[in-house]
Amino acid sequence: MTYATDRLHEEIAYVAYHFHWSMDEILDLEHHDRRRFTNEIASMVTRAGSEG
Repeated sequence: MTYATDRLHEEIAYVAYHFHWSMDEILDLEHHDRRRFTNEIASMVTRAGSEG
């Protein structure tokens, strides 16, 4: 099974936007690790939104 290209681009953009990592750095991550970072970022964004 291949990972949807659109979803991969969404993950790359999301991590790059929030952590300022390069595309190469993000693509070097294993799929599981990249998904974990996107989930952690989403949690941080949600917390920040509820605090302010």
